[in-house]
Amino acid sequence: MRYVYFTHQNKRVLGVRTGEGVKILGEETLESLLARGVNLSSYGKEAHGEVVTPDEQSYLPLLTRPGKIICVGLNYADHTKESPYAQPEYPTVFPRFNSSLLAHNQPIILPELSDTLDYEGELAVVLKSGGRYISQQHALDCVAGYALFNDASVREYQFLTPQWTVGKNFDETGAFGPDLVTADELPPGARGLQLETRVNGQTVQSANTDDMLFDVATLISTLSQAITLEAGDVIVTGTPAGVGFGMNPKRYLKAGDIVEVSVEQVGTLRNSVALEK
Repeated sequence: MRYVYFTHQNKRVLGVRTGEGVKILGEETLESLLARGVNLSSYGKEAHGEVVTPDEQSYLPLLTRPGKIICVGLNYADHTKESPYAQPEYPTVFPRFNSSLLAHNQPIILPELSDTLDYEGELAVVLKSGGRYISQQHALDCVAGYALFNDASVREYQFLTPQWTVGKNFDETGAFGPDLVTADELPPGARGLQLETRVNGQTVQSANTDDMLFDVATLISTLSQAITLEAGDVIVTGTPAGVGFGMNPKRYLKAGDIVEVSVEQVGTLRNSVALEK
């Protein structure tokens, strides 16, 4: 099943894609369904609702207030080589906040404070369950599905301190969507899928999810050693080489640019870039 969250007739509604369009399931959010333990794979098939064609500008972030958004840095060795960091032996994690999220086809905002806005195409994991000390063997049982994420970063502020949090949390820089693809529709752990990022049609990032140093099961298991994971939490799994910061000369985003993040079998997340008003 492929879930989308969008505005229809002035209401925020959840839907699933069908061959004819998008079937509206109602106003209950993904967060609520996951908290209730609903099986998303069967729920979308069995529910009845009107089938519509969403306006391309009507999409909303898949989850607007996830309990936790945990991002993973330096999870592709080629990206680490273009960064100022040594390759870590333990996942590099930092938080994203709900206030930074935006949807498919909404503009990523270039802030007034800096001209160092950069793209990072990534695969996101949405959990349906969690806990502490989850084994790698059972970690994938916690996955509801997968989505796309652009962890757009204001590099100047990311590198002001040893912690990256500020530069990763400017308002309207975390693009999330458009579809949540349930885990049963993808290979286990979303392995073997091609990830690409394009800026104005030019491919700037290209890698395979097999290239992740810490795969999805390892990330879930490792994070759960310290943090109680919960249904509705999001893990953003890292970006490969090709970011603007790593280019010579550096190639940061400017107003009017179009950024597309694609993962094979998941879809494409598309956002323009606009100046802060």
